[in-house]
Amino acid sequence: MKENQEKELYSVLKQKEYATIDELATAIYASPSTVRRRLTELEKKGLVTRTHGGAQLTADGQFPSFSIRSRVNIAGKKRIALSALKLIKNGDILFLDGSTSAFFIAEYLKEFSGIKVITNGIDTLSLLSKNGVDAYSTGGRISEQNRSVLVGAYAEHVVENLQADLLFFSAQSVQENGGVYDCFEEENLIRKRMMAQSTKRVLLCDDTKLHRTSPFKLCNVQNVDYIVCERDLKEYFSVSELPEIIFD
Repeated sequence: MKENQEKELYSVLKQKEYATIDELATAIYASPSTVRRRLTELEKKGLVTRTHGGAQLTADGQFPSFSIRSRVNIAGKKRIALSALKLIKNGDILFLDGSTSAFFIAEYLKEFSGIKVITNGIDTLSLLSKNGVDAYSTGGRISEQNRSVLVGAYAEHVVENLQADLLFFSAQSVQENGGVYDCFEEENLIRKRMMAQSTKRVLLCDDTKLHRTSPFKLCNVQNVDYIVCERDLKEYFSVSELPEIIFD
């Protein structure tokens, strides 16, 4: 129900660009309070901007650009990247997803020798090339929703025929019950293939991922080997079995 209402609200705003709370409530047959809650979730995902008495799409209604997202919690993501480097050794083969968290790891990989990196992140691939790191693209088509990543059956097929020592990935929401969620199902399909083809799986979790919701489940934290975060998250989770948590 909640996911359908969010999609309906997004669809209405895509047509009207701006609408009041009352207009949106009438359009999706919901109460104004329900509309406000759903708009709050859409705003967290960067898809809408709340205004006094209404809401509008962000920019052209697309997912916030990579450059915008990469400027969110820069300090936290850099700390996480530096902590994650402790898991890497010379000669490793790495999967990096298209997240901004993985991008920050890519900034430091030129310090290692013999590293090979496979990624579906367009900006990440460009950075690796600039830094002289041996990098491979998954190929695929540019996501219509998130223009900074490659998705689709071709990319999935490529990943299925590769293997890595470590996967570094992130998602939009890491919940107290251990669920890991994202707002784009196609990106999750690539991540799931990478998880299956990796010896170790590392979840990058800065504080912006906590206490928020997102529609599509990727995995549970029990399915990963490490969580790299800004601080000790043991008290955050309501589940008893957790992977090793790394923080600095």
